[in-house]
Amino acid sequence: MAQEQQEGVKSEEQDDLAPKTIDTLEIDLNNELTEEHEEHEEETPDVDYSQLSKEQLVNLLENELNAIRAEGATPAQLKKAEAVAREIRTVLDHIKQKDREAALKAFVADTGGEDGFEYKYDAETQKIDSLSREIRGLKNAFYQSQEKEKEKNFNVKTALLQRLRTLLDDEGNRETDASGLKSSWEEFKKIQDEWKQAGNIASPHNGTLWATYNALIDRYFSNRNIYFELKELDRRRNAELKAELCEKVEELGKSLETRPMTREILNEANHIFEEYKHLGPAPKEEQEKLWQRFKEALDVLYDAQRGQFAEQKKSMQENYEQKLKIYEAIVPFTTYTSGSIKEWNAKTKDIMAFQDQWVALKGIMPREEGKELSKKFWAALKTFFNNKGEFFRQLESKREQNLELKNQLCEEAETLLATGEDNPATTQKVIEMQKKWKGIGQVPEKFKDTIYDRFKKACDAYFDQKRAKNKEVEEEFEHNLKLKTDLIERIEAAAKDKDESSLNLLSAFKSEWSSIGFVPKKDMQAIQKRYIAAINTYVSAIGQLSTKEKEQAVLESEVELVRDGDSTRNLYRKENDIRRKITQLENDIALWQNNIEFFAKSKTSDRLKAEFERKINSALSQLDELKHQLTIIQEAI
Repeated sequence: MAQEQQEGVKSEEQDDLAPKTIDTLEIDLNNELTEEHEEHEEETPDVDYSQLSKEQLVNLLENELNAIRAEGATPAQLKKAEAVAREIRTVLDHIKQKDREAALKAFVADTGGEDGFEYKYDAETQKIDSLSREIRGLKNAFYQSQEKEKEKNFNVKTALLQRLRTLLDDEGNRETDASGLKSSWEEFKKIQDEWKQAGNIASPHNGTLWATYNALIDRYFSNRNIYFELKELDRRRNAELKAELCEKVEELGKSLETRPMTREILNEANHIFEEYKHLGPAPKEEQEKLWQRFKEALDVLYDAQRGQFAEQKKSMQENYEQKLKIYEAIVPFTTYTSGSIKEWNAKTKDIMAFQDQWVALKGIMPREEGKELSKKFWAALKTFFNNKGEFFRQLESKREQNLELKNQLCEEAETLLATGEDNPATTQKVIEMQKKWKGIGQVPEKFKDTIYDRFKKACDAYFDQKRAKNKEVEEEFEHNLKLKTDLIERIEAAAKDKDESSLNLLSAFKSEWSSIGFVPKKDMQAIQKRYIAAINTYVSAIGQLSTKEKEQAVLESEVELVRDGDSTRNLYRKENDIRRKITQLENDIALWQNNIEFFAKSKTSDRLKAEFERKINSALSQLDELKHQLTIIQEAI
């Protein structure tokens, strides 16, 4: 009877352990799917590192290094940091080659040969090398420590298996009493606890160790028929614990109704599964039901994950199509050209807006298509900015030429200032230089203020010097104005005494007027008009002259004024200007007089007719004045 009971226990234990082995294989498969998905999520986004400066590359590597130095850095972060360092090393090799070639070229240009050439990379290049090596070292050290930990765990579990075998051998080689069975049971539970606490091992040994462990446990429980009732109690407790774990996983599945599926949820489910896996068997009639319940709860989570993968694939395609549109929008920028800084800056603002749109699309794209599209996008940006850089290089060359021209003008102005001359020809030359300065384009920004200050200082010094010399002349002009004013007052006083008025006194007045020099320009017209008015009054006072003789005398006075004030060339120019104005006024008067004849009788037409008549009268007055001026100028010529 005891033998039959023992065989029944063994058979029951084997049945209980069989589902556990299947559970282990299924969760390992699920873990592999999860790890594959995590690796897919942690892929490093494509970045054109060739667009970054050395300083930016250093900052990028330092950020990656700080991330993996932090406590709790994940393998995915290490892989990402090492991938970034690897791609940057490729860019750095190209930079090194360019820097070395440039240095060698300069060395050959200086020495005529390559003998004795030595090149030391700059500090930033060495810093990038150092950071890349440190990242690679941290990654290698991490995985080496992982392998060592797995090797240590393998040794621990191997030792636990040996202890379990020894325990089984002792059970078979001795008669056990209650005390011995209890100590054996305590040792067995201790081995189980230590086995649960031991970490992962290398995958090639995992299945073998688990199979051996389960087989030894099977043997142990089969041999302990005396503890069958105790084991049944343990199984019922295990059933309760497994039911609780099933509820936890089911709650995770229900939570997806209010939140999206995340890696954290899946990780929590895996931790719960680890607890489930390490629990002992439940009663046979409940074992399979509990496992099916737990598996269905897990399937809800993995079905949600697979659905999320499908949505993610759809989202990846949508991101690809959106970024493709952005790329197609910037393709015309690669052939853009202009001669205007303003237009280049406006175009740069437009393309940077497209770049911002590209960067704002954070989602990933299909791997191969996305990688190719990213490559073409950043290449198009690079082409645009290369073209813009070439424009500004040519512009800078032109500004250097402008700087040379402005330096020449500065030297000319400084030379004129040194001569001390301030005649009209020199003044005109300075004015022409100022006009020429305005016609020259911009100079390099760093020389903009200094070159302008230099030229302005020379010009201001010249005109200050000229104004200082002209001060005395101005004082003389003011004195002449006073003399002419006094003369006019004497003429006006003489005109009041008609008995004393005579042509001889008139000639004396004219001679005295001619002998007085220039007056200030602002007073010249007013003093001349007053002089002519005074002469007219005086001539009118001469009794022995006929009307025609008086008009001739006044005309001669006006002609003398015009002849004294202008050169013959200027008089001819004034004559032509006056003739042109006379012709224009005569045409306007004829047109207005013709238009008046067409106005009908009405209030509106009367107002228009009055307006035209006012214009005609004003024009006739101007015409008489111009004809008088023309007569004076013709007499002077």
